[in-house]
Parts: sequence; structure tokens; C-alpha cells
Amino acid sequence: MLPASIPSPDPVWSQFSLGPLTIHTYALCLLGGIVAAAWITDRRLRARGAAPGIAVDIAMWAVPIGIVGARIYHVLTHLDDFTGPGVDAWAWVRIWEGGNALFGSLLGGAVGVWIGCRISGLRFWSFADALAPGLLVAQAIGRLGNYVNQELFGLPTTLPWGLEIRSDAPMFPAGTPEGTLFHPLFLYEMIWNLIGVAVLLLVERRVVRRNEALLADGGTPGAGLRWGRLFGLYLIWYGLGRSWLESIRIDPTSDAPLGVPANIWTSGVAILLGIAIVVVQGRRHPEPELSVYVPGREPEDEDAEGGDAEGQTAEGGAAGAAKKAEAKKVDAESTTTKAEAEPADADASPVDPAGSK
Repeated sequence: MLPASIPSPDPVWSQFSLGPLTIHTYALCLLGGIVAAAWITDRRLRARGAAPGIAVDIAMWAVPIGIVGARIYHVLTHLDDFTGPGVDAWAWVRIWEGGNALFGSLLGGAVGVWIGCRISGLRFWSFADALAPGLLVAQAIGRLGNYVNQELFGLPTTLPWGLEIRSDAPMFPAGTPEGTLFHPLFLYEMIWNLIGVAVLLLVERRVVRRNEALLADGGTPGAGLRWGRLFGLYLIWYGLGRSWLESIRIDPTSDAPLGVPANIWTSGVAILLGIAIVVVQGRRHPEPELSVYVPGREPEDEDAEGGDAEGQTAEGGAAGAAKKAEAKKVDAESTTTKAEAEPADADASPVDPAGSK
């Protein structure tokens, strides 16, 4: 057997018993990713003036609907596994047996986020922008579960970081010699996602600083990466990564319209959608985003409006400064109006000369 830099995990790590319950390691990885994404998103939203804990409230809608969407997408792209003679009709609901698609979770999760935002009064695109970096972190953590489950690997390779797959693993390619090493796609995607986090935050920070410099020079700051633009960049980045990863992935039961795997088609749609969001939202909203709340739905607690002081400069500096500048402008106009009115009142006689005859 060829030496593998990434050895096959012991099957015992895939699940363990806790009393009458069977805990799957993959589920723990997904849970860890969800917690990380919720924490990062809540921190970013607080820095932009949202009430603490609002990300968790919205996650209560997004997570369960996202899980349903992930399962539906998997079933639709692997119909041969769930249809035909001898197949249990209830197999498609047994999500604990494996089979969750990330693209499906994005679609389902978006529906859940929309519902949660409608209830909380938060802008949908404001939440999406705050979520984008945390979503990549969550996806990176979740991919550890793919390693434990011996799935998400690519074509055979002789590279020193090749991944060893047990010959009894469900996804092991039939007819492949035992000991063959494969491209560790789960690791490639983890690295791609973490690089994406750094790229998104770096670009966002540079745009914020540029807007702050414009404001300091007396100019008008732009919209920056708000109104959904950062989430659009996330879709472009993730779609590009998945498109080349899927091209070398071994997934024998995946449907392939026109010979192209379904996930590559979806990756292309994600890229086009991301570009459309950046362009369309850029034209619709050239102005700064002064609040993450829908007008009239701001929280009554004034403490929540202050946000997280530690993250205020990096996350909401330009928008906050623009909001303050707008308030100062209104105050200045009000003061000017008063000043213009006062001399007229001072010159007026308490008795109307024309009326004293």
C-alpha cells in the first residue's frame, strides 16, 4: 500500500453511542459550523447597529429549513439511489443515513433567513452580507465531517498528500485497486473557503477605509459592500471553487445532464447570480446603508443601536459616519433656518403701524 499523508480515519470515529442515542460525528461538525456562523454573524450585525442575539433568532428559521433543502437537493440529484424497484419509499427522509447537499442548504436557508428577517424587521441583504464570511467558516468546519465519513474525494493521485479511502467505504470506486490514493477534495474546499474568508474581509475593510477617507475629505461615501454586494462576492467565490472541485470529484450516483455533473451546473448558476446581485444592487442602492433594519422596525432599546464598539470601525465605520454626517447636516440646516428667522422677528414692531390710526 502506498503511504498516505492523509490516512483513512478509523470507522469508530464516524459515530458513537450516548445512552440510547447514536451521535454522528458529521452532525457534530455541521453543528459546530452553525454555531461559528451564528456567532460571527451576530457580532457583525451588532457592529452595524442590530440588537444582540438577532442572528440566533433568524438561525432558528434558517437552519431547519436549510436542512430540508439540503436533503431535497441531494435526493433530486441522486434519483437512482431513491427510486426504482426494491428501494424503500421512506429512504429519502432518513437524513441520518447521509446525503446532504450544501447548495440545497443555501436555497433552503435563504428561505428561512427571509422568513426570520420579515419577523425581526431586519433587511434580508443586510443579514446576508453579515453572514457571508461566517458561512465560509461554517462550510470549512462541516467538511471535516466528510473526511470522517470517507466521502468528498477526487480522482486517483500519486501526490504526497493523497487521501486513503477504505475499500469497504460506500463511495469507494468499484474496480479500483485497494490502497489507491485520491485527491482530498474535503481539504481543498476547506482551504479554498478559509482563503475566501480572508479575501472577503480584506476587500470589505479596504472599501470601508476608502469611504472613511472620502468622508474625511468632505466627499460623499458610497454604498461599499452593503445591500447584498458582499454576499454576491461570496457566491462568486464559492461557485468558482466548487466548479473546479466538482470537475475532479468521484460521485458515481450524481445526475449529470449533458454529461456535466449537477453541482457544476449549480456552481455556474451561483456565479451568475452573484454577479447579478453585485451589478443590480449597485445600481439600485448607490447610497450608504445607514441601518440594517427596515424603516420603522428599529429596536426600541437605544443600547442596541450603539452596536459593538470593538467592531464599529471595521464593520460600520463609514455607514455610521455617514449617518452622523447626515444628522449634523440636518441640525446645521435647522440652525441656519432659525438664524435667518430671528432677525426678522427682532425688527418687527410689537404694534402694527398700519393698524394704529
